[in-house]
Amino acid sequence: MNQAPLPVEIRADKIAVLSLIPNPSKPRGGVVVLDRWLIDSLDASLCKLAEQDLCGLILQSASERVFVAGADLAEIDSLNDADLDLYLRAGSVAYGRITKLPFTSVAIIHKAALGGGLELAMHCDALIGATPAQGEKSWKVGLPECGLEICPGWGGTMMLAARMDISKAIVATCTGTPFDATDIPTGLFAKNISAGESPVEVAATWIHANPKIQTLRSPLSIADPQFHQATFAALEQLQTTLPNTAAARAVVDAIKTGLQHGFQAGVLSEQKHLIELRHTPETRARLDAFLKR
Repeated sequence: MNQAPLPVEIRADKIAVLSLIPNPSKPRGGVVVLDRWLIDSLDASLCKLAEQDLCGLILQSASERVFVAGADLAEIDSLNDADLDLYLRAGSVAYGRITKLPFTSVAIIHKAALGGGLELAMHCDALIGATPAQGEKSWKVGLPECGLEICPGWGGTMMLAARMDISKAIVATCTGTPFDATDIPTGLFAKNISAGESPVEVAATWIHANPKIQTLRSPLSIADPQFHQATFAALEQLQTTLPNTAAARAVVDAIKTGLQHGFQAGVLSEQKHLIELRHTPETRARLDAFLKR
């Protein structure tokens, strides 16, 4: 694998701190954006870490402005359907390496975490999050894809709902409405970072208190049987109130596929819908307007 790995520090307690950085060829003012470069660099880094004698992974962002601002929509929009399918699958492979690590993983959400960035974080065993300091401008955390008439493509439809009230997560995903950092639903963050605390030390403490008992095949999601009954009930209750849009219907279909056939099947459903949705007139209008900003 020729891709250069991301910066990593191995602490004395055998916890690796992996930092997400902007693409050097597209610095974007220091904002971390999920593009193919970052996906491939993440994949290379995780392959190396999986071979080492470690007890934990802390995933953080080197950006002072965001955790990850989301996927590079311009890059995605430039791909034909076959190449976009390969791009999405490459992301799934890289993200899946986090879940399959033999040690505990934690993501530090210190600023905006949107779309594919939040999906990346949710492949970790836990998220810990900061809230804005007094007088500081707030930020958003969530899955805004449906606001552009597309849908998540890396498991977000199923993972978000497993970490908070299921109905609240489904509505937020189907409407593309991220949460404000001052009003994060209970459950998304395993622990909140208080003012003056070191995020890395908080994450390290959580890792030591929660050693991984067994390796996992997929991240925490409502595709897990423990969530099935509550998810079916939520879908039944929401069926007449969710937006009647192609993107919202795609989210519901992906969730149902995950419930019936497992997480990976749900992800493939998301990706199929995402590829198809971007060709609809409604999506083209939203995406074109977004990309012209």
